[in-house]
Amino acid sequence: MFLSSSLPVFLLCVVTASVAEVCENAEKTCSVVNCGTPGRDGRDGPKGEKGEPGQGLRGLQGPPGKLGPPGMVGPPGPKGAKGDPGSNRAAEAKLENLEEEIRILKTQLDHLRKLQIFSLGKQSGKKLFVTNGEKMPFSKVKALCAGFQASVAMPRNAQENQAIQKVATDSAFLGITDEETEGQFMYVTGGRLAYSNWKKDEPNNHGSGEDCVILLKDGLWNDISCSSSFQAICELPA
Repeated sequence: MFLSSSLPVFLLCVVTASVAEVCENAEKTCSVVNCGTPGRDGRDGPKGEKGEPGQGLRGLQGPPGKLGPPGMVGPPGPKGAKGDPGSNRAAEAKLENLEEEIRILKTQLDHLRKLQIFSLGKQSGKKLFVTNGEKMPFSKVKALCAGFQASVAMPRNAQENQAIQKVATDSAFLGITDEETEGQFMYVTGGRLAYSNWKKDEPNNHGSGEDCVILLKDGLWNDISCSSSFQAICELPA
C-alpha cells in the first residue's frame, strides 16, 4: 500500500531531474537553445558601408544609354560689329552689261517687227502701209495704229493711194475727217488735204453724220459714219 502510492511521485521526480539536466548541458554547449516555444524573427540590420574595389581585371564599358531630352535654347549672343561696306563695282558693271544687252535686243526686235510688217504691207516712198485685216470703228482704228506708233493711212498722192489700195482687201478707213469743221476735211495729224480722190457726188454728208472717209475697192473715196466698221490700215515710216 505504501509502495504503490509513492511510486508515481518517485517517477515524476526522476523525469523532472532528467529534463533539468538536459537543459543544463545544452546551455553549456550552445549560445542559444530554444527549449521552449520559438521566438519572433529579428529585424534586418542597417546597410553596411561600400567596400573597397576589388583587385581583379576591370570589365568592358557598357553601351551608351538613350539620348536625353533636348536642352533649352540659350539667349542670343551679343550683336557683332558692323562689317566693312562691300564694293558695288562688280554689280554696277553687271547692270551696265544687262542694260546694253536689253538695248541691243530692243533694236533687233524692232527691226524684226518692221521686217514682218513689211512682208505683210506695201511701201510707197518713205511710207509703209500695213493692215491686220480686221474691221472696226474709226476710234479703234486710231487706237490700234497708235499702239504701233503709227497713224491711220493718209494718202498724200496717187502713188500712196494706190499702195493703200493694194494692201486693203476691203473698204478701209483713211486718216481723214471733217469732225472739227463740217465740209472741211483734214488729216488726223493736222493740215488740209494735199490730194483727194473722191467718188462722183461725194462727199455728200448723207444723213448729216458722215464725218469719216473710206477708201473703196476701186481706189475712190467716200465719206461715211465714223461709227461704222471698216478695215484698219496704218502707216509708219519705212
